[in-house]
Amino acid sequence: MTAEKALSSGQIRHAKGKPVRNEILLSLPEGEFRPVSEALEHVNLSRHQSLHKPIDELEFVYFPNSGLISLVVTTEDGKMVEVGVVGKEGVIGTPLVVGLRRSPLREVVQIPSEGFRIKAAALQAILATTPALQTTLSRYAVIQSMQVSQTSACNRLHDLPQRLARWLLTAMDRVDSDALPVTHDYLATMLGTDRPSVTLAAGILQKKKAIEYARGTVKILNRNTLESSACECYKIIQRLYDDLGSP
Repeated sequence: MTAEKALSSGQIRHAKGKPVRNEILLSLPEGEFRPVSEALEHVNLSRHQSLHKPIDELEFVYFPNSGLISLVVTTEDGKMVEVGVVGKEGVIGTPLVVGLRRSPLREVVQIPSEGFRIKAAALQAILATTPALQTTLSRYAVIQSMQVSQTSACNRLHDLPQRLARWLLTAMDRVDSDALPVTHDYLATMLGTDRPSVTLAAGILQKKKAIEYARGTVKILNRNTLESSACECYKIIQRLYDDLGSP
């Protein structure tokens, strides 16, 4: 981060008339925010929208203001599993930050979102004169890769109720809500299992009075109980993102 002071998140900032709530954009010094803001395009992201097809060239970097976007791996037979999530704390398209043009991941909007995107070429041009943005995005890219690794291990090694609790906590942190509009079918796909297994796992958490599920919405009733039900992966991943803002 440069010595120039960034505006605090409590101050209202706009990009072409639109409010900015993305934490990476809000962390920028004012002198860097201005040129970045001029290159941003506001976008609305709808549920199940795919932002990038695996192996295709990345065209944009996205800075979500809200919602939840899943990073998923899809196999040739159509199966998929989630290996990471992104909300207003981060960005989509991190390979472009380090000069790579492709990614094997698919980014799918799971909770409708709005935010900003910037063309790949424009980002590369701006990074040459915005050292704070370059540093923050590079750090975020490394942390996101750690999240993907930890989530992959979690999917293989931990019980489904633990993984479900971890996912719900991670999503809750990013959407700032205790009510998540997700179905058992969606959770089964993202966790790499089947719907009956998710229903059983959710039932265990409901018996603990950690969550309540009704009409396609999971409501968090007791965060402390949910945290005690999750595997250690939740706290490991959360500490990584907490470190993002450290000097």
